Amino acid sequence: MSKVWTVYLSGEIHSDWRERIETGVKEAGLPVELVAPITVHEDSDDCGVAVFGAEDNKFWHDRKGAQLNAMRTKTLLAESDLAVIRFGEKYKQWNAAFDAGQASALGIPYITLHPAEHDHALKEVDGAANGVAREPEQVVAALAYIIRGDMPKA
Repeated sequence: MSKVWTVYLSGEIHSDWRERIETGVKEAGLPVELVAPITVHEDSDDCGVAVFGAEDNKFWHDRKGAQLNAMRTKTLLAESDLAVIRFGEKYKQWNAAFDAGQASALGIPYITLHPAEHDHALKEVDGAANGVAREPEQVVAALAYIIRGDMPKA
């Protein structure tokens, strides 16, 4: 039986990059389990007050959600073989930068995924990464190489 690789998908939630990686992994027949944070924005924001009770102060509202989400992220990331850290074009993904730092500190290899115009802003994050991808399909090609030694088709 071959190893099933756990890949944590961190980052922006406003595009189809996760679905493109999932489709590519399935089409390639790779033994990969994809895990991720909660990607429904409202759920991620409001989970803390939904579980632990309402807050009048937005700081504490956000804090409760962040703490609850952190438990999921820390656990899933620590149990992953590698991570993909996506920085999108529209919003600043401070959480993704934090996840990249955690992955680096935990010794978990990661690939960043972002457009070229973010290269300068992400130079330190990319410097610690094991690869920098521009498209989700490059991530799938990297996984195929890492897991099976498959070279990309020309």
